[in-house]
Amino acid sequence: MTVAIYRRGSKSPMVKQIQSALHLIQDGYFGPLTEEAVRLFQMKNGLKPDGIVGPATLAKLLPERLKKSKRIIREIIIHCSATPEHKHFTAANIRQWHKQQGWSDIGYHYVIQIDGTIEHGRDVDIIGAHCSGHNSHSIGICYIGGMDAEMTNAKDTRTELQKSALLSLLYDLRKIYPDAKIYGHRDFDKGKDCPSFDARYEYRMI
Repeated sequence: MTVAIYRRGSKSPMVKQIQSALHLIQDGYFGPLTEEAVRLFQMKNGLKPDGIVGPATLAKLLPERLKKSKRIIREIIIHCSATPEHKHFTAANIRQWHKQQGWSDIGYHYVIQIDGTIEHGRDVDIIGAHCSGHNSHSIGICYIGGMDAEMTNAKDTRTELQKSALLSLLYDLRKIYPDAKIYGHRDFDKGKDCPSFDARYEYRMI
């Protein structure tokens, strides 16, 4: 299984989050300044100071992102927010919608914005509310979008940045939960289009 690694030359939304954790300018490009900051961080934290952000360094830099759930996780389930393509929403918006429905919190554990930013939702230790009959042993991921601009048809609206961020997150989660399988919401509810693409097939090799 491939593991996401970030090094000089990398360019992605995840690099922005690494730079944010290091208190650098967040341009999303892993240049020499980012590399040097990573080395210093590694030296301070007893890690190999190679300037490369692999799983061990990422776990120290962004501990919440790679937090391992105390629950037994057998499934990673991908959703869409069922919102219009190109329209920006955040985890805070979804949290508000879900609370208005009477839920205690946002139902998903991770939310991926249209610019590829990965946000935390519900704590991974807490059972989600995203897929009936599967919540107790799963992690729920939601990308923003999934509908056309007119809100009439389901559509795979993932931007390239969202695709990159989702792939990176899935690699990291599979490292933490090697026995978990990746599914789309529609694999468990045949009446739904969510997440508007065949996640089980697309990520079959992860």
